[in-house]
Amino acid sequence: MNIHEYQAKQILKDFGVPVSKGQIILSLDALKDEISKLKGDKYVVKAQIHAGGRGKAGGVKLVKSYKELEIEAKKMMGKVLVTHQTGPEGKVVKKLYVEEASNIAREFYLSCLIDRETSKIAFISSTEGGMDIEKVANETPEKIVTTKIEIGSDIPQNELDKIISPFDFSASQKNEAYNIIKAMYAITIKKDASLVEINPLIITKEDNLICLDAKMNFDDNAIFRQPEILKLRDLDEEDPTEIEASKHDLAYIKLNGSIGCMVNGAGLAMATMDIIKLYGEEPANFLDVGGGASKEKVTAAFKLILSDKNVKGILINIFGGIMRCDILAQGVIDAVKETNISVPLVVRLAGTNFEEGKKILDKSELKILSAFDLNDAAKKIVEAIK
Repeated sequence: MNIHEYQAKQILKDFGVPVSKGQIILSLDALKDEISKLKGDKYVVKAQIHAGGRGKAGGVKLVKSYKELEIEAKKMMGKVLVTHQTGPEGKVVKKLYVEEASNIAREFYLSCLIDRETSKIAFISSTEGGMDIEKVANETPEKIVTTKIEIGSDIPQNELDKIISPFDFSASQKNEAYNIIKAMYAITIKKDASLVEINPLIITKEDNLICLDAKMNFDDNAIFRQPEILKLRDLDEEDPTEIEASKHDLAYIKLNGSIGCMVNGAGLAMATMDIIKLYGEEPANFLDVGGGASKEKVTAAFKLILSDKNVKGILINIFGGIMRCDILAQGVIDAVKETNISVPLVVRLAGTNFEEGKKILDKSELKILSAFDLNDAAKKIVEAIK
């Protein structure tokens, strides 16, 4: 789950991290009252969307007076921002964050994330603050330092020093940086964050460290124990089909292809998408129905797939373990009847009671093509849509 910059900064502030002072603007009518709470006459106005690259798309502006702020805020509120992360459709700006401008002397990059390969917490630090870290990694990887920490109660001093080694901080700045790193680590552990990113972390001309921008992601699987984080969810920033999928406990991600996929298990779903591509077509989605698919769940899955107008055919690939294939087959038949599917449908069953499941499908007299393995299934659905 993603949250907005202003929300991430509040969490950092709660953990004792210095952040620039700002106000969230939900309506232009409230602009004057909210800005009166800030000092100075220079501000930075930022579009609040769940995507990076806002500055390049015109979603971050420095203004030198309240009049300029009004002009830029009116331009930005309601604008569709298209960045490298939004896709060509972009995102509508419905919230603005205005903060006091800082006198920037130097900029750095600092992030903390879960390294699943080693089961450690990884800190990434770089002198190239304010830039896309992916670009830095590709073009100047020597400017990135990665420090992997064993999960425990404290970060060893030698690891703290390694994390800040690129930055050339003064003694007082080092102590501030240590506190920031410890706070990022605590947020990751206590709030089930999968990413805490500060880009840029700045030194001001007054020699203070401030987090000028912040991004946080949280583990969806742990949200049940983080009710205060769940309250920060902004449904306006999420794909409506993915919101609907979450209501039925379905893992669904929309893609750009023509073959809808319904699979149980993430690994099998990836293999299914790969073999569709092997036969010259593109998957329309990733959809994992999980271990137990009732008629209601299968029906919801069909509706999600069919809501995509690009779908020309559907491939169901089920390996019965916990889920029995005969029960799944009956659920498919009921769902097909309820949704009136008009596109080709190929079903491949394997595992528990797969023979019984195949018989149920064959006796249904519905236009369902059975496949005996994944290779056969991919061939049949590609041929069917052509």
